Amino acid sequence: MNNDYQNPQNDMEMDAMRQQMNTLKKKLDQQQIVNDHIIRQSMRKTANSIKTRYYAIMALALLMIPYTYVVLVARLGISLAFWIGTAVFMLVCCGATYYNSLNVNIPNAMGRNLIEVSSRMARAKKFDANWLFFGIPAVIVWFGWLTWEFYQLDAETARYMFYGIICGGVVGSILGFRMHNKTQEQYQEIIDAIEDITANN
Repeated sequence: MNNDYQNPQNDMEMDAMRQQMNTLKKKLDQQQIVNDHIIRQSMRKTANSIKTRYYAIMALALLMIPYTYVVLVARLGISLAFWIGTAVFMLVCCGATYYNSLNVNIPNAMGRNLIEVSSRMARAKKFDANWLFFGIPAVIVWFGWLTWEFYQLDAETARYMFYGIICGGVVGSILGFRMHNKTQEQYQEIIDAIEDITANN
């Protein structure tokens, strides 16, 4: 009689425990969905920040072409060859930036296969890092050529312009490296976030 009395009670306790476990599992699943949604929103915001920065760089590069002609050629008398070299350099910068932006500009990127998105972000991060191997020497050559152009016009003016170029180069380098490092960090944030999602799944 005692066993017959205890068995139903044990069954009720087991059912209660199962219900509690199911409830807990549902809450954990819902929490996981919420966390994934928050992470995806953060990734989307970071990717949009990178894209906006790239668009600004492309716009600036294109604007530099007519600007350098008006200021350097038309007003200061710098050689047309230097302006053509500058225009080519700006177009290369614009083209390289646009090419890399394609890796970031993925329609509905955060709703797609996250492995694919991670691969594209890693590729864009690497391209952005490797760009320095071309960009830094190219800028040094450009500044050197500009100094020589000023020297050809007037040695005294060239000396003062050289100081201005050095100051501008230092400030530009600091801002450029800060922007580069921020972009690299944002790429890594997206890659790390995707790894967190895929690891949990």
